[in-house]
Order: sequence, then structure tokens, then C-alpha cells
Amino acid sequence: MEYKVLVVEDSRPFRRLLEAEIRKAGYIPCIANSIEQAETILNQETDFLCAILDYCLPDGQDGEIIDVCLSLDIKVIVLTAMMDARTRERVLAKTVIDYIPKDSPSCVSSIAPLLNRLEKNHQHHVLVVDDSLTARRYVRSLLERQYLNVLEAQNGQEALAMVRRDKRISLVITDYTMPEMDGVSVVKALRKLKTDGQLAIIGLSGEEDPSLTARFLKAGANDFLAKPFNQEEFYCRLHSTLNALDTERRLFNMANTDYLTQVWNRRYFFEHPHTRSHKGPRSLALVDVDHFKKINDQFGHHIGDITLIELAKMMKRYFPEDMVARFGGEEFCILYGNDEQSFVRRLEAMREELEKTVWSPYDKAFSITISIGMVHADARIDELVQRADRCLYQAKAGGRNQLIQDGQTDLVS
Repeated sequence: MEYKVLVVEDSRPFRRLLEAEIRKAGYIPCIANSIEQAETILNQETDFLCAILDYCLPDGQDGEIIDVCLSLDIKVIVLTAMMDARTRERVLAKTVIDYIPKDSPSCVSSIAPLLNRLEKNHQHHVLVVDDSLTARRYVRSLLERQYLNVLEAQNGQEALAMVRRDKRISLVITDYTMPEMDGVSVVKALRKLKTDGQLAIIGLSGEEDPSLTARFLKAGANDFLAKPFNQEEFYCRLHSTLNALDTERRLFNMANTDYLTQVWNRRYFFEHPHTRSHKGPRSLALVDVDHFKKINDQFGHHIGDITLIELAKMMKRYFPEDMVARFGGEEFCILYGNDEQSFVRRLEAMREELEKTVWSPYDKAFSITISIGMVHADARIDELVQRADRCLYQAKAGGRNQLIQDGQTDLVS
């Protein structure tokens, strides 16, 4: 989706700089040089990621354009060359996202990172933990202004339950002084559930205790703010924390997912703690595309790539809560739980759907089949893979397009 950004700026050179920077960042600028022109645009559409507004315009020299956009529920970033203390207070009181001083042409370089941050914020769910309803609502208002999805908890126990239940939560902002559990205890408990790459944490406190910053950070928090905090500092620390989290997640995915199919790679599969330390019976299947070389030879490697991508999507559709990994080439592995019969039914349903599906990328119509080797046992992961591989070999040798389970004496189709 391409987001639009409204720009209202009366300086032609600065307007051109802004337009170029916004386009380079991948957004569509809608340009006006006055309130009158901006209102003409806004009469036609109001669906903007945000508006970047000059504080002083020919037909509104005291920030009037800010109120015009805020009245239409458009997020606002303010540009101004006259950021004295009075103007700064007035701008921040208007619930804007941020302001940028126009002290040099290079100031536009901060626009793209801010726009990218706002766009990415839609993906994040933030849990605010505080026993004070007033405090929660204030922090919530600051976060929602930045397109963040906000949840609330009134104590530590409730927060822990919500983090266990809702995997979407990527940031927790917790107060220190609360009944049942203080904020430092909440952070320690959260770190037993989630790593830095899975969950970011910011601590807050109004206590006059100089040791709290270190205590929060040593417990596993990513940052700490003393209350009452400055809105600008809050946003700076919030953006820094989310940027670091996004970077860590991106690096994790680059290292552990298969670039082509976006399922887990072989290394992640064997190194994952659940894979290595699980106790009790579980099911595992190796899946291989039959005659895959013929697809590459007949239609080209780009069609082969599309085939693997679509097959991976199908596997994730049939096994959304389970570990699906690409082992290499056209071979995939699925690690399932303890319900052997359910696993067999899903594998067979997937195989049968695939057999009946006609693939037609770039008007190249063809069908594919898969062979599956499956094992259900209480064994180490390497042994499960070896046993499933022997079953896969049997499935291939017995005519392909079939599922062979460990322990079968006859080949069945």
C-alpha cells in the first residue's frame, strides 16, 4: 500500500526538498502552499499517513493549518523556523506527532525515518501497565497518536496473563509502583517469557529513587523514564526502542528463515529449544516435490521458485501453529505435536489437494505431487528426521505421490 503525505509549505525550494525526500522514501506527496490550497485538497480526500505543515503560512501565520488537519483526524508533523519556547509549547499542546525546526535544508533528512516509523507502528501492539486509570489513559493517548495499537492492564499479574495470551504484544510500558507486583518484578517475569527480540520493555516511575533506572535495566528493560516525563523525550525513547526491536527482528528473520519461501530454515529447525528439549511422543514429516527437476528443466527456474513458494504457503495453511521448515532444494520438514491421527489426516488432505490443483504461473499450466515420509515417536530430533527420511525414500521408490509412515510394511497410496 502506498501512503499519501500532505505537505503544506509556502517556500518553493523547501517544498521541493520535502517532495523529493518523501518520494524517495516511497510515499506520495500531495503539495499545497497555503491553507486555501490545502483545504481544496482536503475537500477531496483526507486519507493521509500524516500531514507535514509549515507553522507560518501567508494565510495563517500562527499555526492555523494545524487545527484544520487535526479537526479531520489527520496526524500532524510541524515544520517551523521560529521555535521559541512559547511556540514550542503551543505546538506540543495541539497533540501533534512531532515538530522539526527548519534550521537548515538538511533537516528534511529526518522526515523519511519518521514516516517509516509511523507506517511500521501499525504492526505493533503495546501493553500499558499501571494501576492508575488516569496514567494509563494519558500514555495510551500518546501512543495512539503514533498509530500504535494499545492494550491496558492494571497490575502485573494481569499483564503477564495478557502477554502469554496475546502473541501480538511487542512492547510493554510498565509503571513501578503497583499492587501485587512492582514494575521491576513484572520485567523479570516478562523476561522469563520473552527475549529482547520478541518483546521490548520500557519502565516508568514517579518515585524519587536514583537506583530505579539501573534496577529496571538490569531486570531486562530496554529503557526507563522518570515521571512526569517530557512528551518529546517519551517519543524519542519510544522510537529508539521500536527501531531497535524492528532491527533485531529483521536480523533474526534474515538468519533463520528461508529467503525464497519465508518458512524456517534448516539451522533454525535444529537449534530451536522446543525442537531439542521436547519430551514425549511427537510427529514429524519430510515432504518432497516429485520430479521437481522436470519443472525447472521444462518451465525454467523462476517457475520452480514460484512452485516452492506456493507449496510453502499451502503447508503453512494446513499447519499454521506448527514448525514448517525448508531443508533444502524441494524438501520440507513439518514438526507436529502428539496427535498422530490428526497429523496423518492433514498430510493426506494436503497431498490430495495438491494432486488436484492445476498450477498456472505465467500461463504455464501443470500439476505437481508430493511424497511424504512420516514418523511418530518419543525420540531425539535427529533420529526422527532419519526415520522420516527412510519413509520418504520408500514413498519415492514405491511410485511417489503417497504418504509412508514409520513402521509400515506395505507401500500404500
